[in-house]
Amino acid sequence: MKKVVILGGGYGGIKVLTGLLNQSLSEDIHITVVDRNPFRSLKTEFYSIAAGTSADHDVRVDFPDDSRVNYLFQEINKIDVKQKRILFSDPDIIVEYDYLVIGIGCEDNFHGIPGAKEYAESVQTFSKARHSGVAIGNLKAYGKVSVIGAGLSGIEVASEIRESRPDLNIRLLDRGANVLKAFDSKIQDHVEQWFIKNDVDVIHHSTVEYVEKDGVCNNGICYLNDVTIWTAGVQPNYLVRQLPFEKDIQDKIIVNDFYQVPEDQSIYVLGDCASSEYSPSGQLAGLQGEQIAEVLLSVLADKEPKQPKPLKLKGTLGSLGKSDGFGNMVKTPLTGFLPRLAKTGVLWLSKRH
Repeated sequence: MKKVVILGGGYGGIKVLTGLLNQSLSEDIHITVVDRNPFRSLKTEFYSIAAGTSADHDVRVDFPDDSRVNYLFQEINKIDVKQKRILFSDPDIIVEYDYLVIGIGCEDNFHGIPGAKEYAESVQTFSKARHSGVAIGNLKAYGKVSVIGAGLSGIEVASEIRESRPDLNIRLLDRGANVLKAFDSKIQDHVEQWFIKNDVDVIHHSTVEYVEKDGVCNNGICYLNDVTIWTAGVQPNYLVRQLPFEKDIQDKIIVNDFYQVPEDQSIYVLGDCASSEYSPSGQLAGLQGEQIAEVLLSVLADKEPKQPKPLKLKGTLGSLGKSDGFGNMVKTPLTGFLPRLAKTGVLWLSKRH
């Protein structure tokens, strides 16, 4: 029996799984998928859950129903790479593996800022996005919301809340001189103008000193607000940070050309957990998952795997509410309805394929 265990059913894990299931597998191959939820959750849409513009079922997708895979919906307690087993909060459950795929994503990085972990809302997990949505939805008229971080997540959270609650006072704290520092200046200008037009206050050169229950202190000025949402940085899941493997400066595991851990080539790592030249994204994790599936199929058949081809990303898309957006598509910066429509199409594909 060859036991393949996939940790995480996100964008990368599901591509590994479907890549394996799309082929005829030997009867001695046993696949187990471990996830905390009994469904796939589309993380790139969590901002809409936080804003209250989407219902839970809009960002949930069923896992493939296939007799060749066993699902275990539990919270992982430890990845024991010495004994080749996964331990859970329930001590009676232990899953052993011969080949392990790690794709358990990321969590917030609060950079040691006092009060951020205790008082800031998050969109990093389904349950946390849901909690944020309740906090936003329960605000009284003219409530105050501060979104910390003006990267892709912060932009989408702030704009979606504006569309959901026109009455709220929304503040976006941006560490840099421009929002979306990784994007083209055309996109930056478009997003800045959208916020001006829609009365979202953007504060550049922000340095958050601490977060309190009812406010945020930034550059010596304390802003009173009702809800604070953190989108100012992520780090690999703590389970990954605990593993005894070489990591990069961002605590991501360094892998070889086959996405294997050099110290233990029975372990594959992808997405937010793996060191890469590219910025983390659902698209990146999905492409990595497809390539890992091809490598694993060769390994499971006792064949020498072919080295994966260089990844080709198609671009990055973002939304400004339901009718406006932005993105780098085939290295061309686009703004307006077209990139928003394209993102809707990507979501449709994610839910149905």
